[in-house]
Amino acid sequence: MNEQLIRGLFYKGLLKKNDYSPETEKCIFNTLKGLKNKKTTANKPGMLLGKIQSGKTKTFIGITGLAFDNNYDIAIVLTKGTKALTRQTYERLKEEFSSFQAHDKIQIYDIMNLPDNLIQYELNQKLIFIVKKEIHNLRRLHKAFFEQYPLLQNRKILLIDDEADFASVGFLKTKKEAHEMRVIAGEIDQFRKKVDDISFLQVTATPYSLYLQPEHLKIDGSIQDFQPVKPSFTELVPVSDGYIGGEYYFEESTRKQSIASYLYEAIPPHELAILKKPDRRRFKLEEALTSKRIESLRTAILQFIVDGIIRRLQQRQMSKRGKKYSFIVHTEQAKAAHEWQETIVIEMKRKLQQMAAEQPLVLYKLIKPLYVNLKKSLERIKGEIPTLQDVEYETYFYLQNDYVLVTKVNSEKEISELLDDKGQLKLRAPLNIFIGGQILDRGITVQNLIGFYYGRNPRTFQQDTVLQHSRMFGYRLKKDLAVTRFYTTLEIYQIMKKIHEFDTSLRESFKKKSHERGVVFIRRDEDEKRVPCNPNKILLSILKIRTLNIVATYCVL
Repeated sequence: MNEQLIRGLFYKGLLKKNDYSPETEKCIFNTLKGLKNKKTTANKPGMLLGKIQSGKTKTFIGITGLAFDNNYDIAIVLTKGTKALTRQTYERLKEEFSSFQAHDKIQIYDIMNLPDNLIQYELNQKLIFIVKKEIHNLRRLHKAFFEQYPLLQNRKILLIDDEADFASVGFLKTKKEAHEMRVIAGEIDQFRKKVDDISFLQVTATPYSLYLQPEHLKIDGSIQDFQPVKPSFTELVPVSDGYIGGEYYFEESTRKQSIASYLYEAIPPHELAILKKPDRRRFKLEEALTSKRIESLRTAILQFIVDGIIRRLQQRQMSKRGKKYSFIVHTEQAKAAHEWQETIVIEMKRKLQQMAAEQPLVLYKLIKPLYVNLKKSLERIKGEIPTLQDVEYETYFYLQNDYVLVTKVNSEKEISELLDDKGQLKLRAPLNIFIGGQILDRGITVQNLIGFYYGRNPRTFQQDTVLQHSRMFGYRLKKDLAVTRFYTTLEIYQIMKKIHEFDTSLRESFKKKSHERGVVFIRRDEDEKRVPCNPNKILLSILKIRTLNIVATYCVL
């Protein structure tokens, strides 16, 4: 069966709004054809494989619109289990389908806000449900389909699992050496089995745990009701010009003539230890502007201020409104560490403000080498370069008028309050410094990011997790790249470079269709510093412990 797809009302409307490239359109059509013609099942979904912040959401929204034109009635979008990403997805879908919603062609609901009194008029429209991968959300989905509105389970459904490797697969090892599926994965699995006509699409940039799933789950010699979700086909999300990813950070940066060669700044490992918790034997807070123990962080913060000021001056020279810029500090998962880092950065800011008012010549001596360093990369793109005097004046002005905002982001409550009306992290000031951990990764958009101080240094690096931390990836203006800086230790940088190489090889395998010939490429990490994913995402009894030493894997399909 090779059914011809129809470009109807929904897809044409999205196409007009997004102006998809020919490559993106091809990806959209091939994905839906795969879902329809290959008859994906609960445990054999389709895979939409993109890069970090490369346009996966835009692509699966296009697939949703095309699906609605081709007899699908309902789309269910599963999001990572955070309020921030759920809201971001909800706002994005509302925006994309706004004209259809205004004419009662479609209804879009956060599952937790689904009305209890939907009438037939509403149920007969196309429906989109956004469901956070969290137990109460998933139970609310079950209630809606199997209790409140049972006719929904007979409709043709497109289930989209966004960030599919997160909380969608995985097993927990009990004391009895058995393996129990996670509750969330079980709820998703049960839903897939109970509805009549469903196509299942996984979306992610880090698919390793999904390709490592076994064909069946065997416990005590028997096949259980739960079956792992291993992709039946894979479509690659194309990237357009302007996308900045690992190639720029780890390949182009080695070319001396490229502006990328100015990107990386090494930080000493001992500095990360200081940022974990207060210890006056190693660092005194009152020495925030003088201690060599945190020199890299201090340089990074002041460099960001200079960077942002230069870009805003360039925009002013072009009679444009100045953009707001962001900087991320991400070194630890613990909230106590975030509080300590916030204390340090706020103290730096306070002392810089005091210096601007009382010791401008001292501040000038700090600014000048940063400006000179930045000028080298700015000259490579042959754009307008503000004078040192202008940058100096603006720095005094920004500090004295409190144009720099320091924000700690490490809880659901805090990040919900920090989102704008599009569900993205809100930039409240001209220059914004965000300090946090896990909450800042996976799908959260941080606009105009020109500085990233990264120091997550676990005993073993998980490839999927490290890539998802890469908030500096995405579509970037060349002028922004000229002032962008990435700070981390040499060891972490080398590990990230190796992870990029393995990830690139995986994608090349799919481009060459090697997986269709059953090609498997597995490389062992000799120093055991890198694994493809969290071991709990892989069924250990089948893949065996030695599989966890893999740093790159290519699936058998």
